[in-house]
Amino acid sequence: MELKTARLTVLIDPSKKKAFEALCDRQDVTPSQVVRRLIRDYLNHHGVTFVPSGTKQEEDADAKV
Repeated sequence: MELKTARLTVLIDPSKKKAFEALCDRQDVTPSQVVRRLIRDYLNHHGVTFVPSGTKQEEDADAKV
């Protein structure tokens, strides 16, 4: 799990936002959790590798540099 965060602002149609938030509420997840999962899946789908910020993996990667 990422320990550091950065803000991402997204402009969407208000009715889509309302429907998205309602679905997230029914599924007991936050919109942020869903967006993070979508971004992670999108990066993986396109073969983009990354090390989550603030994790032990990041510290290990920094130590190797």
